[in-house]
Amino acid sequence: MAEQPAARPVILTCAQPTGTLHLGNYLGAVKNWVRFQDDYECYFGIVDMHSITVPYVPADLRNNTLDLLATYIACGLEPERCHLFLQSHVTGHAELTWVLGCLTPLGRLERMTQFKDKSRKQQDAGSSGFIGSGLLYYPVLMAADILLYNADRVPVGEDQKQHLEITRDIAQKFNETYSPTFKVPEVDIPKSGARIMSLQSPESKMSKSDTNQNGTLYLTDDAKTIRKKIGSAVTDSGSEIRAGADKPGITNLLHIFSAASGQPIEVIERDFAGKTYADLKGAVAESVVEMLTPVRERYEAIRNDKDYLLGVLKDGSAAAQKRAYKTLSKVWRKAGFVEVPR
Repeated sequence: MAEQPAARPVILTCAQPTGTLHLGNYLGAVKNWVRFQDDYECYFGIVDMHSITVPYVPADLRNNTLDLLATYIACGLEPERCHLFLQSHVTGHAELTWVLGCLTPLGRLERMTQFKDKSRKQQDAGSSGFIGSGLLYYPVLMAADILLYNADRVPVGEDQKQHLEITRDIAQKFNETYSPTFKVPEVDIPKSGARIMSLQSPESKMSKSDTNQNGTLYLTDDAKTIRKKIGSAVTDSGSEIRAGADKPGITNLLHIFSAASGQPIEVIERDFAGKTYADLKGAVAESVVEMLTPVRERYEAIRNDKDYLLGVLKDGSAAAQKRAYKTLSKVWRKAGFVEVPR
């Protein structure tokens, strides 16, 4: 009998459908995810249930969800090589949240930085002081998202480190209360490439919520828009093209050029010695246009094919559901529930 190939380790990473992805998202995360497909069984989740913990517009949520899915595929997350799933389409996220929530101290949730920050923002926005309990439970839902798949690796951004730490504590609490069930995830913050900053405020990260949208390069921007935004990017005093703390504007452009072209910053500095900021901007723009044009063209080709996108979600969510049921059956049995006949 032929040997069965060894199962590949499982990687899970999720994101909310909160709007169009920008260059920083691509270079800092999604581009790395594309590489994971070679060595891991990949589950890429769109966590739409998290999106309703703050005020939102339902039609926008549906539109943003399909936008994000189409963008992921355009960036190289291939449905034939990974599982692209929707959180709300998989039974187990909400159910496991309840079980885990019963083991999570209330005070711990109230001390979470994101809960305090978002609560303050909602009050400042004039929401009559209303704070939904879903916002408080956000970390438990995130813990359920992660533990439901018992993944070997769970890459998260630096801003999610606190959430992964509470996930580890919840997993350990369940394992101690019942018996070993969950893999306790390690804090896995991938070493990303350049930290991409706003073109208009290079002291701040590039963001879709930037009040000055000229500072943000979206993956679906056309070539004309990319050239215009980079051409109007803030630069620094002097004329020397080099990276340094005293030259945040030029440093940001050099990081973008390096990430898009694959050239080390030291080589770019040498090549542009004696040249002008306009020369650098022109080269950066062309490099970014070359990198993003295939992404935009693929996105435009599939975004309005709703049947195709829903088919991708159907297949990806079915694969995610199969893995989720394995975890749920263990949890139900250990928690004392009568297992659901399937």
